[in-house]
Amino acid sequence: MAREEKNQPELNGPEKAAIFLLTMGEEFTTEVFKELDDIEIKSLGKAMSTIQNVAPTQIQDVLWEFMQSMDEPAEIRVKGDDFFKNTIGRALDGDRADGLIQDVKSPIPFSNIKNIDAKALGNFLRNEHPQTIAMVLAHIDPSKSAQIISEYPEPLQQDVMLRIADLDNVPIATLDEVEQVLREEIKAQGPVGGRPAGGSSTVAEILNQVDQNTENAILTKLEEERSDLANEVRKLMFVFEDLINVDDRSIRTILKEVNNDELTLSLKSASPAMQEKIFSNLSERAADMIREDLEAMGPTRLADVEKAQQAILRAAKKLEAEGKIVIGKGDGGDQFV
Repeated sequence: MAREEKNQPELNGPEKAAIFLLTMGEEFTTEVFKELDDIEIKSLGKAMSTIQNVAPTQIQDVLWEFMQSMDEPAEIRVKGDDFFKNTIGRALDGDRADGLIQDVKSPIPFSNIKNIDAKALGNFLRNEHPQTIAMVLAHIDPSKSAQIISEYPEPLQQDVMLRIADLDNVPIATLDEVEQVLREEIKAQGPVGGRPAGGSSTVAEILNQVDQNTENAILTKLEEERSDLANEVRKLMFVFEDLINVDDRSIRTILKEVNNDELTLSLKSASPAMQEKIFSNLSERAADMIREDLEAMGPTRLADVEKAQQAILRAAKKLEAEGKIVIGKGDGGDQFV
């Protein structure tokens, strides 16, 4: 039976799993938690803790994906925070459960702006002090931070990235003040707490998602200002060749999200070992077709190859964020290859 289109926000993996478990009840969820590791439980717990009411259409969508059926789903009216505490308390020993509950209780700073358009947020932040910009970009999704930082002039880019690298534990009062200003500007609300933010890993995550020119300009400046930081960031950056270290099951999961044209183009500048890694996880027929296309491909702009590789890396990072795969970090005029 055809399903009607529904105008509702897209859910990520943990959010869908949380709704499914809330629908199934506490006893079922208790048994599920016994089979999960701490990272998976934290991810589900944070998703559950934000849930108050779930629309019937969302329940139907989630159950549809789990290949279940529900004739007339009723709206869930349950406090997700209490549900999580009850089930985690049953599933795990006291100390472990208490630690996970405490981790989940920590509010996520700036969660109220996660759906705000990057361009609009970037324009608003542009006139703020670089330290304020750094604080916000360190707390939001790296892909959004990358879009924002790419639009800024080079001096501001470099200043902000250096400040992100130097951030440690941001005081709650400071986050409170910045959050209040943002709420007034974007007409949103949300609690704020303190948490570790910034550092070289955050810089690496952002640089992984900007264009090559922006990445090179920022890293060059970092080399000039702080060569030790630049080296640390390079080691943390995840690049296309790092996929060679990803397990075969995860590679196959990534390849399902990539079209053949994009995959072929991405392999144009790849090492023989990287190419073989991909070919070994394709069917023999698909691998042969891509090999033939590569042999027939003429000189190709390096920028186009890098764009295809970045698309595959974005797919990999998205799958990792959804908990479907695990990936590691790498050490990290037109050109033709």
